[in-house]
Amino acid sequence: MKLLLGRAAAIFLIAAIVTGCTTGTPPQPRLLTRAAFADLPGWDRADLDAALAAFRRGCALLAAKPADTPMSGAGYAGTAADWLAPCNAADGAARHFFETEFTPFAVGGDDGLFTGYYEPQINGSRTRQGAYQTPVFGLPPDLVRADLGAFSPAFKGEHIAGKLQGQALVPYPDRAAIDAGGIAAAPVLLFTDDPASLFFLQIQGSGRARLDSGEVIRLGYAGDNGQPYTAIGRTLVDQGALTRENVSLQSIRAWLKAHPDQARAVMETDKSYVFFRETALDDASLGGIGTMGVRLTPLASLAVDARSHALGAPFYVAADPAFSGLLIGQDTGGAIRGPLRGDIFFGSGDAAEARAGTMNAPGRMFVLLPNALAARLGNGWPPP
Repeated sequence: MKLLLGRAAAIFLIAAIVTGCTTGTPPQPRLLTRAAFADLPGWDRADLDAALAAFRRGCALLAAKPADTPMSGAGYAGTAADWLAPCNAADGAARHFFETEFTPFAVGGDDGLFTGYYEPQINGSRTRQGAYQTPVFGLPPDLVRADLGAFSPAFKGEHIAGKLQGQALVPYPDRAAIDAGGIAAAPVLLFTDDPASLFFLQIQGSGRARLDSGEVIRLGYAGDNGQPYTAIGRTLVDQGALTRENVSLQSIRAWLKAHPDQARAVMETDKSYVFFRETALDDASLGGIGTMGVRLTPLASLAVDARSHALGAPFYVAADPAFSGLLIGQDTGGAIRGPLRGDIFFGSGDAAEARAGTMNAPGRMFVLLPNALAARLGNGWPPP
């Protein structure tokens, strides 16, 4: 739900925009190669009902877009008009629908990497009292987010964030600075009793809060400080606290709990900081709202790199034995970079946390494209 860009990369992009300089690139390898449903490992055994429901929710947004709206920065997914036919036909038996309306394409390159995320829950209070001392901030009014794609199509999907200092856009304070001094301009939505739980909520991008009154609310992603994301699992491995083989959400959480005197310093190696907005819980069976703008469906929603893929498209992930199934691209993530990278939404609750926390597997990925669009692409994309 967040897209982070390193400061050095942002400086390079701004310089390129200002100077108009471009550099030569080698011929692009084929991203997509036409396949058949029989090529998808485990397709004949997959339960497709949840994916169909998720696809329908996305169609409600696609139908409202202008017909010529590009579906992604990659170019292969056509425009919103190309998706109207399957959206209008999204009914009946799920398997018949997908096999009738779509053509699969293998996403090329080496094996992909697939991880998982979930909807965590923190404890909260509307007032600062007792154990509830850590603020959960809403979006600061002085945070400025710049869409670099508005300056040049070459940077579609790239953003930077900061604040104005005079007429200059400067970096926003990082996690350590916010932990130390807070953010005077930012609204405080509530206070929580565990800084580590808030940290994991920020990593996931959205979640729930159970208030001391008993009410449960949703906390949705509202923005971030634009600072680079660093996985603290990598920090703990580099420090020798954990080994690469035993890094998981569960082992990281256990280490932070066992080392309260070091936990803050470790968490602050991740300079990224996420701000939230409060929403009603409404349908508890679904997750928060993803980047696409629809509620996420457990085991049927996938975070992809929107620079490479189309939000709203179906993707089949084959990462046995960890996971195989059809998911709809409905979200993005700071660590989800490249065409063969995906993050599977597992839902909420302890079981979802346990599964998401250990999901880290190589695998293959296929994208399903509407038949008319697939016919234009021929055997793959880009053309030879």
